[in-house]
Amino acid sequence: MNTRWKPSATVAAIIERDGRYLLVEEHTPEGLRLNNPAGHLDPGESPAQGVAREALEETAHRFTPTALVGVYLSRFQREATGEDITYLRFAFCGELGALEPERSLDTGIVRTLWMTPDELRASAERHRSPLVLQCMEDHLAGRRYPLDVVTTHASVLSGPA
Repeated sequence: MNTRWKPSATVAAIIERDGRYLLVEEHTPEGLRLNNPAGHLDPGESPAQGVAREALEETAHRFTPTALVGVYLSRFQREATGEDITYLRFAFCGELGALEPERSLDTGIVRTLWMTPDELRASAERHRSPLVLQCMEDHLAGRRYPLDVVTTHASVLSGPA
């Protein structure tokens, strides 16, 4: 029987302020890791809506995407179980809003932290994915694409059938 390959669609916020990037430190099956504010796309939302939601849940900051940094395909194999996962990541940069201090961080998120590019490069072994560094490097290189390069058909926004 043929099994259809279905990569997991994820979104990530690449947030830079004053030469530092906002990351989250989170519990994973592989231990404590650094990641961009990121997560899976939920049913009924566009990638831009998803990244705004994930950034708010993981950092307690509102985030407004202004540009697409890139679309990335990566593969991850979990050492403990052998699970093989492919991710399709939409990475966005944008404007970070004020902190909502009454909001708690998403389950598994230990803290947020700001890191320089050199600190990010030096901590690569602690990254949840090699895409953390790749997205930062692409952002530093000036990669920006208009938001309308990603089209979400109205049928998606109406939710499950």
